[in-house]
Amino acid sequence: MIQRLCLMILLCLPVLTFGQKVKVKSIEAVYDSTNIVELFDLVNVGFIFHYEDGSSIKTAGFLHGNIRWKSLQVSPNNGTFNNGVWHVNRAQLIQEGFKSTFTIIPADAPQEKLTATIQLPTLTAIRFNHYTDSLKIGIHFYLNVEGIFSSDKILPLDTSIIRFESSAGRLIGQDLLLASKDDSIKFIDVRATVKANNKLTIVTEIPIKQTLSAEDLRVNAPIQTETPSRKKKNQ
Repeated sequence: MIQRLCLMILLCLPVLTFGQKVKVKSIEAVYDSTNIVELFDLVNVGFIFHYEDGSSIKTAGFLHGNIRWKSLQVSPNNGTFNNGVWHVNRAQLIQEGFKSTFTIIPADAPQEKLTATIQLPTLTAIRFNHYTDSLKIGIHFYLNVEGIFSSDKILPLDTSIIRFESSAGRLIGQDLLLASKDDSIKFIDVRATVKANNKLTIVTEIPIKQTLSAEDLRVNAPIQTETPSRKKKNQ
C-alpha cells in the first residue's frame, strides 16, 4: 500500500512541481555532452528547475528526471524542439554566437513564461592537416581541414562548412586534382574559409611531386665505364 502511494506521488510530481507555492528561482539548460554538438544539428537538451527553497527537479530524457516533456511547452528561438531533442538551425546559431534561448511554459500554468539559455561550443580556428606531403599528378589530393572548438575538441570539417579556392588544378568536392604535368607549376596554393565566418580563413602551399619520366631517367643516369682488365703475361 505504501509503495503504491509513493508511486502515485512520484507520477504526479511534475504537476505538483508547478502547482506548489515555492517559486522557480532559475532554470538551467544543459546539453548531452556525448553528442557531437560542434558538428551535428540534433542535440539532446534537458532542463533543471531550481526553486527558492533550494530544491531542484530535472526533466526526463538524458537527465533521467521526473518532469515529463508533455507537461512542458518548449520553444527555442533557434530551430525546433520536440521531446527533449533540439534540431538546430546551424546558420542562425553561428550568427547568434552559438547561443540560444528557450521559452518554457508549464502545461498546468500557461500564464508562466520561463526562459533558459544554452551556450554551445564555438569554432575558434581552423587548420590544414594533410595526409601526404605533396600532390601527385593525376591523383586526387584530399584537403583535410580540422576545426578547433572552444570545447577543446578538434574535429574534421567538410564542404558544408568550408569553402575552398585553389591557384591551380581542379577542385572536386574536397579533393584537389592536377590532371596533367605542367612544368610551370611547382606549388598550388589552397585557401580554406569558413562559409559562415569569412574571418576564419587559412592558406596552405602544396608542392607538386616532381617525378622523372623514363626518358629523363635514361638521360640522367650516370655513365658507367669499365676499365679493361690487363692480360697476364705468360711466364
